[in-house]
Amino acid sequence: MKTKRLTKLLLLLAAFALFAAACGSDDDGDATATAETEAPAATTEAMVEEEPIVEEMSMTPGEGVSVTMGRANWSTGYFQAELYRQLLQELGYTVSDPADLELGPNNGYIAMAEDQMDFWANSWYPGHLAWLAGELPDGSLVGDHLSIVGEEMIAGGLQGFLVTKSFADEFGVYTMDQLNENADALAAFDATDPVPGNGIADIFGCPESWTCDNIITAQIAFSGWDNLNQTIAGYDAMFAQAVDAANEGVPMVAYTWTPSAYITQLRPGDNVYWMGVNEILDDSNPTGTEGGEEYDQRGTGEGGYAAIGPDQCPSAADQETGQCKIGWIAADILVTANNDFLAANPAAAALLEAVQLSVIEVSLANVEQGEGAAPADLATDWIANNRATVDAWLDAARAAA
Repeated sequence: MKTKRLTKLLLLLAAFALFAAACGSDDDGDATATAETEAPAATTEAMVEEEPIVEEMSMTPGEGVSVTMGRANWSTGYFQAELYRQLLQELGYTVSDPADLELGPNNGYIAMAEDQMDFWANSWYPGHLAWLAGELPDGSLVGDHLSIVGEEMIAGGLQGFLVTKSFADEFGVYTMDQLNENADALAAFDATDPVPGNGIADIFGCPESWTCDNIITAQIAFSGWDNLNQTIAGYDAMFAQAVDAANEGVPMVAYTWTPSAYITQLRPGDNVYWMGVNEILDDSNPTGTEGGEEYDQRGTGEGGYAAIGPDQCPSAADQETGQCKIGWIAADILVTANNDFLAANPAAAALLEAVQLSVIEVSLANVEQGEGAAPADLATDWIANNRATVDAWLDAARAAA
């Protein structure tokens, strides 16, 4: 129903800041050149024009080619994976079900580098750059065999920590540093957290091997949050506990991200706030992890802030810019693919290069998926509703074949 979809849209718009990227339009001028030629003074021969030879463009340049794709083991990436699968199928490729090869980043990049998987659409950069620095048995680096392709969702991955609103207001803890330093808040938090009574605030983090778990560990070490500890477990189970706690006014801090349906349950400004940080993680790699320099959240110097006001991130009021010092750079969600696959399949490479998705549309798909819709059906519907855009992507791919 349209009303239900509008309600979901409003929830998402209220929960996180959207950044609109203005695309410059090309000015297609008329570059026609004229050349004057003199006809012979007298001729009885007719001028015969040769008809140009027009090669018919194949509608299915991938026919006869099998593609092995996978997906990451977080459910918010299922929709994109299925969407790319169906687009490649329209080009004639035989594409494996991404659900058959569901991997974490620790295995996903190695699988692509070792030709076991051709591509996936679930890379989060810059964090995942650390996986490209891994060394293979032959001495080459994982990144030597892979390429980052296209602009699927630039700055699409807003991420950070959420805190129970009533708890934050009661103790005045609106940053991770304030929580770490406030003995009364820590005692109240510790009484009901995942490991009560250990004198530490145990926050809900990420599953092992998602990369965000490594980044949170680095943030804790970098900022000296000695009284905070990350709980590393299955995300959906942790998130369910976090939602119950926030709705009941019980202290909790949880990492989450967009695009997702999660922020329609933990709603900034309603039952939670975004937490700020005093310092944004740099490339110093405080935990000494291989590739840990890539956990840097500052980027070119502007990273780690989000255009979120004090109503959703109270610590934003302390910033000159009025932005939330959220501590996480907005990640680019992109395709990573095997170099040999790209070279052998120019049509597929051009398609991967062309696709661009809207954060809000992907978030809405995640909401519907959370309500029971199948990712394949959501992708089919999205393609049907965006046919003109899709056809332009497919035409570009066919032209590259």
